[in-house]
Amino acid sequence: MKIEVNQLSKHYQVQRNKKEPLWKLLSRRGYETKRVVDNISFNVEEGEIVGYLGPNGAGKSTTIKMLTGILVPSEGEILVNGIVPHKNRKEHSKQIGVVFGQRSQLWWELPVADSFNLLKHMYKVSDIQFKKKLDLFHDVLDIGSFINTPVRNLSLGQKMRADFAASLLHDPQILFLDEPTIGLDVVAKERIREFIQTINRENKVTVILTTHDVGDIEALCHRTIIIDKGKIIYNGDLDNMKSQFGKYRTLIVDIKTEKPVYVENATIVKVEGSKVWIQFNRNVTNPTQIISSLIKTYEVEDFTVEEPQIENIIKHIYDGKHSTLSNNERVDLDYGIN
Repeated sequence: MKIEVNQLSKHYQVQRNKKEPLWKLLSRRGYETKRVVDNISFNVEEGEIVGYLGPNGAGKSTTIKMLTGILVPSEGEILVNGIVPHKNRKEHSKQIGVVFGQRSQLWWELPVADSFNLLKHMYKVSDIQFKKKLDLFHDVLDIGSFINTPVRNLSLGQKMRADFAASLLHDPQILFLDEPTIGLDVVAKERIREFIQTINRENKVTVILTTHDVGDIEALCHRTIIIDKGKIIYNGDLDNMKSQFGKYRTLIVDIKTEKPVYVENATIVKVEGSKVWIQFNRNVTNPTQIISSLIKTYEVEDFTVEEPQIENIIKHIYDGKHSTLSNNERVDLDYGIN
């Protein structure tokens, strides 16, 4: 179940300036082209969990809507298991599941069970498959505890679990998730993440996930694609992203001294009492070399090393400290962790 995206773009005509004369606003001169998604290409293989990341307005949701067939691309091509989503929407809907964190596909006034039954008939799910899926949802998502409750009376966490179940009743092989854990508490988030891991492991469901929750990325994603201003700026392995963009580490040292602390090939970024925060590039030096140098001059009582947080790495990429990458290219830049 492969996803192929080739030179995909989506652009809109937007009004330039509302204060311009009416004749300009009614002509093409009063409008400009806004490229929300700008000539992107990538592939997703069967069974992958890919994090599709970017700041607000980067083009994430627009891409997902084109992949699901909701929007028609302005340029380029999408093939999902050989199907063009916007041209074959009915056939395409049978092979995908979609969960939007702030929207529900359940009927508001009906019990969850009734929504499931309606979806069962819509997708022509057999009785055997329907029972098998409900058993899975009972075991992993604890659906049974609220399946007879009207959707309007569910908590946010219960509604999200019900939405996940609804999106998977017809046994799709691709799942598109747009902010699936937004607003959930820690317990609900963990349950959702475990469920995604289960269906991916046992059924090889391919997952494309957009999220601002770093915990989702670290717990689920094998690969990340980062988009900004409509262009892909990174496409690669999550661990590689950490090592490539997170070259800086912070060494926190407890030192007994009244003298200013100096460290070669490193930077003092913070001093608080006897504790000193020392930032260093792991490609230039390492904690052992720094500590060996310090104990020659100072009395070192204790030290710890802080690894870079993925949230900070992504923040630095979002903040524009990068070069635009073409598909599958990677840039070798240093990003400090503050």
